[in-house]
Amino acid sequence: EMKTDLNLLLECLKYQMDNPASQKEALVTIYSICQHNSDASDYFREIGGLIFVNDLAKSSVHCIVKEAALFTLAVVMESSVYCQQTLCTSELFEDLIFFLTNKDSSVNLKRMSIYVILVLVSNNKSGQTHIRETGCIGILLQLFRTTLSISEINLSDENINHNFQLWSSVCSTLCACVNNPQNEDNQNTCSSVFPHAKDWLQSCIKPEIVRPICSFVGLTVANNSRVQAYFISVGGLDILAEVLIKLVRDSTGSYSSAKLAVVVTKTLDACIADNFTVGDVLGKYHIVSNLLKLLTYNTLDLGEKISIILTIGHCTESCAEKLTLKTNEYSLNLNDAEQLKMDLQIKEKNLEDYWKKAKEILHRIELLEKEHDE
Repeated sequence: EMKTDLNLLLECLKYQMDNPASQKEALVTIYSICQHNSDASDYFREIGGLIFVNDLAKSSVHCIVKEAALFTLAVVMESSVYCQQTLCTSELFEDLIFFLTNKDSSVNLKRMSIYVILVLVSNNKSGQTHIRETGCIGILLQLFRTTLSISEINLSDENINHNFQLWSSVCSTLCACVNNPQNEDNQNTCSSVFPHAKDWLQSCIKPEIVRPICSFVGLTVANNSRVQAYFISVGGLDILAEVLIKLVRDSTGSYSSAKLAVVVTKTLDACIADNFTVGDVLGKYHIVSNLLKLLTYNTLDLGEKISIILTIGHCTESCAEKLTLKTNEYSLNLNDAEQLKMDLQIKEKNLEDYWKKAKEILHRIELLEKEHDE
C-alpha cells in the first residue's frame, strides 16, 4: 500500500506542473509517509522520486513548491542514510547557496534550504567537507552575523520572529558542521565569528539567544586547544564568566536563570577542559564560589550538578599543581629558617581553606551519588 501510494504521488507531481497547490499537497503527503520510515524513503529513492523532487526544487517557478520540495528532501534524507548519501553532492550545496544568496528568496525558502544543509552535514563527514569546499559555510557564517541585529529582541514582532527562526536554524547547522564527527577545519573556520558571538553574549542574556550561542561556541571549541585559545584571546571567556555570575545572582528566585546558568557553565567548561592553565583567567571572577552556590540549588537535576562539579574540577586543576610547585620553591630557594616557618604557616592556613572547600565538594558528590543510587 505504501509503495502504491508513493508511485501515485510521484505521478501526480509529474502531471500537475501547472498546479502548484496540487504539487504542494502531494509533497506534503510524501513527506508524511516517509517521515521516520526508512523503508518508504528508500523506496521513494528507488523509483526516482528523490531526484525528481530535487530537480523540482531547482526548476519550479512557484515558491510554495520550492519550499515544500526542499522540506521533503530534508525529511526523506533524515529518514534514510542512503538518501542522504545520494544527494550529498557539491551540486546540491551550490543550488542551496543560490537560494540563500538570492535577494528574491523568502525567509521561509532560506529556512528550508538551511534545513536541507543541516541534514546533509549531520553525522556526515562528506557533507562537512562539501559545505566547506563549496563556500557554503561562509554563507552561513555571514547569516549568523547579519540576520539579527544586536539589539533588543522582540519576538512578538512577526518579521523579527521569522528572522530569529532563520538565525536559530543557522546556529544549529553550524553546530552540526563542527561536531559528530569533530571537524577541526570547520572548527577553525567557524571561530571567525567568535567576536560577534561574544558581543551577543555581552549584550543580551535572553535564553533564546544565549542557548544557541553557547551550543555553537561549546562545540566549536571542543577538544581544540587552538580554537579555545582564540576564543579566550577575544575576551570570550571573560564574557562567559560575567554572564554566569549574573545568572547565578538571578538564580535565587528564578528557575530559568539557574537552568541557563548550567548551559553557560558547560560552555565555559568546554573552553578550559583541554587547557586547564587558562582557568587562571577565571580566578578574578571567583567562579568556583559561584559554581558552589549554583550547586546548592535543588531545582537542578543530577546530570546538571555533575556538569557543575566537572567544571569546578577543571577550574581548580591548575592551582593544585601550583601549591606543589611553591612547596618545591621553598625547599630549594629559602635558607632563612624563620622566614620559611612563617611562610609555611601562611601556606598551611591557605591549605586549610582549600581543604575545607574540597571536603564540602566531596560531601556534595557523596550526596549526589547517594541520590543517584536511590
